[in-house]
This record gives sequence, structure tokens and C-alpha cells, in this order.
Amino acid sequence: MDGFFSYGVRRATLVATVTDPQDPEEVAMELRHLRYFVAVAESRHFGRAAEQLHLAQPALSQSVRQLEAELGVTLLARTTRQVALTPAGEFFHAEAVRLLERLEDSVRGARRIAEGRAGLVRIGFTGTAAFAELPRMARIVKQELPDVALEIHADMLTPAQVEGLRSSHLDLGVLRPPVAGDDFAQRTIGREPLVLALPADHRLVAEPVLEVQDLSTEAFVMYADSHSAVNEAVLRTCRAAGFSPRGEHDAPGTSVLLALVAASLGVALVPASARALPLQDVVFREVEGAATIDLALVWLREDPSPQTTALVAALDAHGLFDLAPAVSSVTTLPHLEDVS
Repeated sequence: MDGFFSYGVRRATLVATVTDPQDPEEVAMELRHLRYFVAVAESRHFGRAAEQLHLAQPALSQSVRQLEAELGVTLLARTTRQVALTPAGEFFHAEAVRLLERLEDSVRGARRIAEGRAGLVRIGFTGTAAFAELPRMARIVKQELPDVALEIHADMLTPAQVEGLRSSHLDLGVLRPPVAGDDFAQRTIGREPLVLALPADHRLVAEPVLEVQDLSTEAFVMYADSHSAVNEAVLRTCRAAGFSPRGEHDAPGTSVLLALVAASLGVALVPASARALPLQDVVFREVEGAATIDLALVWLREDPSPQTTALVAALDAHGLFDLAPAVSSVTTLPHLEDVS
């Protein structure tokens, strides 16, 4: 039984073809015959086994004899009073039980994968979103989908995630909208204000209240990607206050951006979740009039994987998409129509 098993369908019954490497002759058997034999082997009685299987005893006896004929061995020693396993039968019983258990495990596993209850989901997170959202998402997955593994891709800006989703390198993206194109489904999972990151020795640190206009003469550190959703929110915020931000330095991600702020190379308006990255010599301050920025869960609308569908449903059931209202002290500005 250590050969190769292949499965087909014959009269709506699974058939196993066994190839022994030492003997090229193939033996074809119906898997129901294995179950019949196991029932007889464990009950040591054809009558009780037939009752358990809801079969007529003659049909059960014929199936077991057919199995023995296919194998070319005697599995059961029969007398008028009892049924006993031959040495070959003892061995074949153990192997048949193992095979049937593996088959049942395979069926359950395949069904769980097809239903999205097992498998892999690759998720991208933008900036510091992983600090705010990953813990609660992971808890929900552990509780509802324990056999689904998460592959995390952190600190990816929105454009990189969009490309990852379209190229099938990501299944889900936690990113900053808007996202261009009708090929994406999107659910908002958070909304946070922009806050000011500035060097600890900056003159504005001591100000009791800060407004956007107070930043009009400051040098800004911005994200390097020209399509960054945070950059667009910063531009909208500053233009609404009557000036355009003077970008002096670009950073590929939030950690580098904050490091440049710590080095006194400029100030930055960043999502409030950036506070989860405490950095020496960087102070965070709220700014009146700063825009809010959304955080969304995004996936390809057409033919998402069963795992993606199941995960989104689990997050929805746990209220991940139930938004609290935006903070009243900040202003939400409309998105630029040409932003991707």
C-alpha cells in the first residue's frame, strides 16, 4: 500500500489504482470495498458489519471476496462461528484505515480551502497602518479563520499596493484612497487627522495652538512617490489655508520621513497613526484646520480568492467597517479628481 494512489470516478464511486514499484501490475479497487473490509475487520462479524453499513450480508460478503480477488490474497479467515484476520489481513487493515483517514482529511482540507476557511492571504499595509489595524485584524482572523495564514507586506505606499493587487502579488491592501479604476472593491476602515511632526527644538513646539497657516514658511518633508495619497492630503490642506507647501526633502516611507524631521530638515504633516513610531527628537502636534485622511481595505473586485472573501466577511461581522465620526476639530477636504 506504499505505492501511488490515483482517484477517479466509476459509477459514482471513488476508485483507487495502486501501483507497487516492485510489481508493475496495477490493482484497481473501489474505495467502498476498503470501507466494507474495515467494517468487517473491526467487528469480526459479517452480520454486524452489514447492519452497520446498511447492506445485505450476501452483498457485503461478495464485496470483500472481490477485494481479496483483486489483491490476490486472503484477508479474512472464515469459519462458521467467527471471522479472523490473516497476517496479510492485519497489515492491510492498518493500511486501509490510514488511507481512508488520509482521504477524509484531504476532502475536509480541500473543502476548507474552497470555502476560504484555510489557505494564505497576502495583505499590504501603508505607512503606519499596520500599527493601528494589523493587531485587530489578526485577532479576528485567529478567532474566525484559524487555518488562514496572513502574509504581511508593511510600509507600502498606496501606488505600490495598487500595483501589487493588479499583479496578483497581494490579495488585500490597507491603503489611503482614492484608488483609480473600477476594478477594485473598497471598504473604509478608518479615518484620522493629519498631525504635525516637527523637530523637538522647533519654535512651534511651544505654541499652545497650531493652525495650518503657521506652517506657510516651513520647509516640508514629503513622501517620495508623486501619487502618495498623504501628499495629496497635505497639498489640499495647505492650499485651503492659502499657500503651497515647500517640499525640501523626499522620503520613501514613514520611518525615513520622521528621521529627516528629527534631523531638522523640515516638518511633515502625517496621519495621526504615525505617533505609533515614537522617535527621539520628534514631537507630534495637532493642527487646527488639517484634513482627515481615510484608510481603506481594497481588493480586486473580479474573482477574489475564497480566502479573501471569507476574511472580508469576518472583518465585516466584527464591525471593522463601522466608522466612528471624524474628529470635529479637523476639516475633511474633498479629494482631487485626478489623483490616483
